[in-house]
Amino acid sequence: MAEVPRQFRIAQVLLTVGVLEFFGPILRDTSSTHLFNPSWVGHARFHLAWALVFMGLSGLCNLYLIWFRRPRSISNLYLSWVWQACNIFGFWGASLLEATYGGSIVDPEFHLTILGLNENVFAFVVLTTILLISLIYLKTRLEPSMAKTVAA
Repeated sequence: MAEVPRQFRIAQVLLTVGVLEFFGPILRDTSSTHLFNPSWVGHARFHLAWALVFMGLSGLCNLYLIWFRRPRSISNLYLSWVWQACNIFGFWGASLLEATYGGSIVDPEFHLTILGLNENVFAFVVLTTILLISLIYLKTRLEPSMAKTVAA
C-alpha cells in the first residue's frame, strides 16, 4: 500500500476535526433539554430526530470521504469541506434568521457560556475557524504538493 503524503494526512486530520460538528448535536441534543423535552410538541421532536440522524449519517459519510474512499484524491477532501460548510453555514443562517421564525439560539436554562459566548456560538466560531483553516491549507499546501506529484 502506498504511503500517504504528509500534506494529504494533515488535510485529513483538519477535516476530521471539522467532522465533529456532525456528532456534537447528537450528544448534546439527545436529552431532556431537546429531543426528550416533554414541553416540545411531538412533531418538533420528530424533526429534531430527523435532523440528528441526518447529521450522524453525514458525519459518517464525511469520514468515509476523508479516510476510506479510493482512490485518495483532493476532490474527496473538497467534497467533505463543502458538506461541512453547508452544515456550518446552515447554523449561521438559522442564527441570522431566528427573529423571523421566533427562534432563539440561547436557552438560558440549559446552555453554558464559554468566554462570554453562548456554547453554540462558541463551538461554531471554533468550527468555522477550523473550516476556513482547512480551506486555506487545501488551497495553499495540498493543491501545490499534489500538482508536483502529478507533474513528477
